[in-house]
Amino acid sequence: MLFNSFEFAVFFPLVAAAYFLLPYRWRWLLLLVASYYFYMAWKAQYAILLVISTVIDFVASNAMAKASDQATKKRWLLLSIFTNLGILVGFKYFNFLNASVRAVFPAWPVEDLDVLLPMGISFYTFQTMSYTIDVYRGLLPPTRHFGRFALYVTFFPQLVAGPIERAPNLLPQFFKDIPFDADRVIRGLKQMLWGFFKKLVIADRVGLIVDQVYNAPAQQDGLTVVLASVLFALQIYCDFSGYSDIAIGAARVLGYDLMENFRTPYGAASIREFWSRWHISLSTWFRDYVYIPLGGNRVVRWRWYYNLFVVFAVSGLWHGANWTFIVWGALHGAYLVLALVFAPFWERVEAGLGVARIPVLWRALNRSVTLLLVLVAWVLFRANDLGDVAILFGKVGEGVVSTSALEVIFRDMGAGIVSVSLLLAALFVLIDPWADDVAKGRRQMNGAASYAYHGLLLAACLLFGHFGSTAFIYFQF
Repeated sequence: MLFNSFEFAVFFPLVAAAYFLLPYRWRWLLLLVASYYFYMAWKAQYAILLVISTVIDFVASNAMAKASDQATKKRWLLLSIFTNLGILVGFKYFNFLNASVRAVFPAWPVEDLDVLLPMGISFYTFQTMSYTIDVYRGLLPPTRHFGRFALYVTFFPQLVAGPIERAPNLLPQFFKDIPFDADRVIRGLKQMLWGFFKKLVIADRVGLIVDQVYNAPAQQDGLTVVLASVLFALQIYCDFSGYSDIAIGAARVLGYDLMENFRTPYGAASIREFWSRWHISLSTWFRDYVYIPLGGNRVVRWRWYYNLFVVFAVSGLWHGANWTFIVWGALHGAYLVLALVFAPFWERVEAGLGVARIPVLWRALNRSVTLLLVLVAWVLFRANDLGDVAILFGKVGEGVVSTSALEVIFRDMGAGIVSVSLLLAALFVLIDPWADDVAKGRRQMNGAASYAYHGLLLAACLLFGHFGSTAFIYFQF
């Protein structure tokens, strides 16, 4: 079930109303049934994977608590990790790995699997693995309530595209009797509205232009590729952060707090800062469960660089079974390593230029450079394959030799549609930092102004929204 579908528009109000009408002791059961229904509306048979992960991790976590020695605890942890990663690799990466081997050894006899990628598999496997790892580390006791643990694994607002929650934050909330709070419900609905605006009015509209360019890169010119790449940066931010806003807002309506996943990432002044603002739940997951166990920065310098590079390459693979994602992640890892290598030199440059006297201008310059680096990397993320990447960068290298490709887009899609899409995108860029603060409650508006502003958002969704039930980009991960 998609958030931007008629089914969800009926499903969510019914679940929310029933939730607050039911006695506390039955609410977890309602949410569990609703979560499985939400997932099974896509492919019912793949719900068995949720059941397997839930049962294995519940049993393993409780067995670890009863284990009398560390070796036994580790065996139960490995059972959990290998089960979850086995499911993930089998459904998401087997065909990619198989094709990669076949490319090197053409006589490779193993056939690809005829399977569909289960929706949200990368998200819920990471969420449930973090639980068993935390139990193993002694950071939290295992829950004895199977039903509420199953709800932690499947909670529908964040089941298929995050935020990737941690048990210490989310699981205890399912044991609380949460009274109806009208103010909280309104704040949740406002954040959902902002998410729908980003998805329907911005992401899906500019996505039409992006798709036309990236699906036929050889037919484009340099200017069109640059425009489409900038628009894709906007599309993926609005699409994914829009989903997060809807998820967080929906959970808030029901009385639950999910972690923040985005903090205006394109305002970052360094790649490191970008990753502290972009997909926060994933970047902190890799920090806590991969980077730090590898040694983090508490090792010799070359190993520190190696750890960073490996973590980002693996995070690229997490996003998709394609070499474009791996190279995208590796490129971000290279950005971070190079920033560390040249940090002493850069500090001397800053001292020599006296940038302390012009902090605003210097930060603006750093933001511009960071954004440019992120935009270059997004080309890898969006391209269909590495061959298309070469074509796209080649088109940019040719410069603006003509505008014929852009003219084709205006003709095929309609000049009015394209112009409105570009104007809405430009308006969004201007208001996003302020509107993001409003949606997340960091900035308050008085009653009349709030009603007017949110009324405009709703009107924009109804008038300019692209209602095609387009799936969220991160659903494929």
